[in-house]
Formats: sequence, C-alpha cells, structure tokens
Amino acid sequence: MPDWLDVAVRVILFLIALFLLTKLLGKKQLSELSYFEYVSGITIGSIAAEVIINTDNKIWHGIIGICVFSLFIYLVEIFSVHSKQFRDFVEGSGTVIIKDGKVLEENLKKEHYTTDELLQLLRGKDIFDLSEVEYAVLEAKGSVSVLPKKDFRPVTRKDLGLASVNEKETQTVIMDGEILKESLTATGKNLEWLKTELDKKNITIENVFLGQVDTYGALTVDLFDDKIQVPEPIERPLMLAQLKKCQADLELFALATASENAKRLYAKNATKIEGSIQKLTPYLKD
Repeated sequence: MPDWLDVAVRVILFLIALFLLTKLLGKKQLSELSYFEYVSGITIGSIAAEVIINTDNKIWHGIIGICVFSLFIYLVEIFSVHSKQFRDFVEGSGTVIIKDGKVLEENLKKEHYTTDELLQLLRGKDIFDLSEVEYAVLEAKGSVSVLPKKDFRPVTRKDLGLASVNEKETQTVIMDGEILKESLTATGKNLEWLKTELDKKNITIENVFLGQVDTYGALTVDLFDDKIQVPEPIERPLMLAQLKKCQADLELFALATASENAKRLYAKNATKIEGSIQKLTPYLKD
C-alpha cells in the first residue's frame, strides 16, 4: 500500500475511533475542560497523531492505546461521581475571589490571575464596575460565577409583587420549509391551525425558513426571501386595546349615571379591569 494511502486510511480510522470514544465519554468532554480532561485530551490526540504520521507503528496498537486510555478516563469519571474528595483532587474546586464586595487578593494570586484578567472575566458577565459585585467564584474550569449586589440584579416578577407564571418553551414547528410534526404536537396545535396561521400571513410553508410557536401560542416565521414583509400579529394588541376601551366605558358610565349604586358598581368593575390590564400588559403589548 502506498504511504499516502496508508496515512489516509489511518486518519479515517482514528477519526472514527475518536468520534465514537468521545460519544461514549459524553458531552462533558466537549465543555470547558478541567485539568484532568485537558491532559487526557492532549494525550489521546498525541497517540493518534503519532500512529497516523509514523507509518512504522501498527494501527491497532494505536487504537488499543487510545481505547485503554479512554477506559481509564471513564473509570476516573465514575469515581469522581461517587467521591467528592477524589473529584476535587482530579478536577479542582472553585475559589472565592470576591466576597462581600471585596476582592480577595491572596486567592487571586493563588490561582495566578491578574487584576486585568479578573476584570476581563467580569466583563464577560456584562459587569464593568467592580462595585456591583457582591460575590464571585473562580470555577475549576476557568469560568467565573458572579452574584451581583441586590441593587444591580434584574427585576423579577416577585419584586413587582406579580404572580409567577409558568412558561412553555418555544417550539420550532417549521424548519427549511418542512413541518416538524412532533414539535407541532408538543404545542397542542395541529396542521389545520398551522395552515390557517400561514394563510393569515399570506405565505406558504415552502417559503418558511424557520417557524416557531412561542409560549403564548403565537406563530412567528422567518422567510427564505427577506424582501417579503410578514405582517405582525395583532390579536394580543387588539385584546389589550379592547380591555382599555372597556375600562374607559365603565368610568364614563360611572360619571354619567345618577344612581349611586350604579356609580359604585361601574367604578368597582373599572378598577378590576385596570388591575387585569396591569397584569396582562407585558403579555399583550407588542
């Protein structure tokens, strides 16, 4: 066999072998690497490269080598799952670098991080002012986890005194002009509903690059031809406008009537609708 063909065969075999072994070891190998995973990846890659380039080495020796090494990695991960001490030794543990709003310089030096690198990590979390941070941990894999001070955290529904709402995930129901029936079923909708919604927008399924149903059951689409203008959904804004009109009518009736009982009744219901409008506005506005 010619040398070039031998190398080509080795490349294909080792690509297949490494792909299968990576699938076996799981997605963890694809995330940010710990110390052990970093060393393991280099070692396996070095074994594969040596056998591919040096045609004097036997292919099966290389495949056996990476299989044995992958088995060792797999066993280490099993032990790591069952023992925190072993896991901390192999993968490392997080280091607190900011506590009570103050930078812990000794811990920062211990991890060989400079002030510039700390600020860079914080900018990666959209924090440009150190005074906004209450607590920060440098994770074992090199990322930083940040707890902003209470005044700088995003406002939640609980902060506003609003009831919690369970939202469904957005489902992709059309991709590359093809209907994803399983995703459509997960939304509780059917083909007839989908075709009706597309007819409202005056488009066909074949023209849709991506179609999604959001948590409120509304269909949004992106077309292959960006020059085509898709009309915005009007059902929710129209409902909001109708609620506001009902509130205004009740307030007008309260002012116009001479009956005190009717006046109180109209005013009471106008107040109820106003409360409903305040709660529903985030979901009904454009």
